[in-house]
Amino acid sequence: MIYYDDLPLDEDILKALGELSINYVFQPIFQADGKTIYAWEALMRPTDMSVTELIDEYAKKDKLHVLEVATFFGAMQAYFLRGYTERVSINSFPSDCMKNEEADAFLGYFGEEIRGRMIIENLEYPYFSPEHWKEKDRSVRAMDNLLSVDDFGSGINDIEKVNLMNPHIVKLDRSLISGIDHIKEKQDNVRQLVLDFHSKGMLVVAEGVEEKEEFDYLVGLGVDLYQGFYLARPA
Repeated sequence: MIYYDDLPLDEDILKALGELSINYVFQPIFQADGKTIYAWEALMRPTDMSVTELIDEYAKKDKLHVLEVATFFGAMQAYFLRGYTERVSINSFPSDCMKNEEADAFLGYFGEEIRGRMIIENLEYPYFSPEHWKEKDRSVRAMDNLLSVDDFGSGINDIEKVNLMNPHIVKLDRSLISGIDHIKEKQDNVRQLVLDFHSKGMLVVAEGVEEKEEFDYLVGLGVDLYQGFYLARPA
């Protein structure tokens, strides 16, 4: 269980965080050999409802910022408790970012150990805020961390958003990957995406790889990184 009691945050956000009952699991992101771990993605797991239900509940209350702060602090606590040394990938709402005082508290709490170890994944919902993105982009790059576009090809994350955000990493949604070993349209589409993103200096992650045949085909296309049940489940 993640506890937020001792965090150097103001009273209102601490009270809101104290109402959460959540854990975190981690799913590895592998290099192309399927064995070497590049990063661990932190995934929120509420104890009394699904993560979708929790996000829906907080969105209706206009309190997604609470989950944004909870994810950064909670995921990093869990990451360090597990003793991982590879990068940690943390989900972030494209409509939100931590306030300056919260970001300062985050750096003060975890220190220089977070420099160069984080990947911030901009989710595909609910909407994109250019103002919050600029602040997120500035703070992430200042700490030598990486920015990622999550679930490309679903929700709001399309070519326009990639060009606007200029991330280090693009994660291809499962809908683009499923059955790619035998569906020519998907093969042609992903091949072109890999070429385009590589030409911009971006790494490409295939998400939701569930079959050996999908993995083998994607390796042949030159996809850089892989995540999915075929390789490892969240734990």
